[in-house]
Amino acid sequence: MASMIFCDCSSSTTARLLPLSCHKLRHSCTPLHFSPYLTFSISSSKTSFPFLSIKSHASSTLISAKMATENTAKVIDGKSVAKQIREEIAVEIARMKEAIGVVPGLAVILVGDRKDSATYVRNKKKACDAVGINSFEVHLPETSTELEVLNSITKFNEDASVHGILVQLPLPSHMDEEKILNSVGIEKDVDGFHPLNIGRLAMRGREPLFVPCTPKGCIELLHRSGVQIKGKKAVVIGRSNIVGMPAALLLQREDATVTIVHSRTNNPENVIKEADIIISAVGQANMVKGSWIKPGAVIIDVGINPVEDPESPRGYRLVGDVCYEEVVKVASAVTPVPGGVGPMTIAMLLSNTLSSAKRMHNFS
Repeated sequence: MASMIFCDCSSSTTARLLPLSCHKLRHSCTPLHFSPYLTFSISSSKTSFPFLSIKSHASSTLISAKMATENTAKVIDGKSVAKQIREEIAVEIARMKEAIGVVPGLAVILVGDRKDSATYVRNKKKACDAVGINSFEVHLPETSTELEVLNSITKFNEDASVHGILVQLPLPSHMDEEKILNSVGIEKDVDGFHPLNIGRLAMRGREPLFVPCTPKGCIELLHRSGVQIKGKKAVVIGRSNIVGMPAALLLQREDATVTIVHSRTNNPENVIKEADIIISAVGQANMVKGSWIKPGAVIIDVGINPVEDPESPRGYRLVGDVCYEEVVKVASAVTPVPGGVGPMTIAMLLSNTLSSAKRMHNFS
């Protein structure tokens, strides 16, 4: 285990960096040691998950987190679930518009000319358009001052037609990212990154206004797949502020017994093998082996890692943190990469924006 490298994955609705030179894949499940700076978007009325504001339709078939009854795990189709959620959101938005004449609005601030960031802003706009959310965008040049970005945020904070604000990351190096993100009003922090939202999430008896989109999507996938969380042993691999830490807090709120595995954990495979539920957000390709998995465990793979693939038109393909070919033979259910957690993050962003509009206008 001395060669293992953990690099906590910070997946979010904001863009990350795609390494232009991916490590060569020797074997499908050989762990690769590189920083997972991939640009991607993976980005709800009440269900058994208290932070969703749209109606949930859980699968009638409960997935046991004990012993697998088949040799091949059930594939948790995040793309299909996200599509269902977007349809539910569209219905709610139409109902809200008809009842009180209000349409939710999402604002995005983009600084610079990064092609990847621009692509993800376009994708978010398409997602908004598809469900009926109004989109607002400010595109500032790379040379903009920090004050100009803060002024744009202030305008959106004060705009009653805007119910959610996103600052597309990464920001230019001369800007204070924490200062800028914290300037977003907590009532419009649809990414769920504001310290007050995270603090409320961590405290018993307190409810955050918003939950970070990727962890929220992970829990929603478990609920809609019929996975029982209460009383189960859960392991979160990775402790980033954006995924690992809030995912652990959410599992704890669901009455799971939670352990976080990170870069200083001794014998992580032994800890992981005790888990009924695993959420992996470490950002290391194919790190989690089938031999690390308890038979019948449920696995939510947040990792999205590029590995060189000469047969792909792009020259690389995307894989998760878990060795899918091995794990699928042991687990009872697993999310694929791509097509698992990824589509859920943007769905949760839309859900948070709808929730914000409902809250601001006291609409239920």
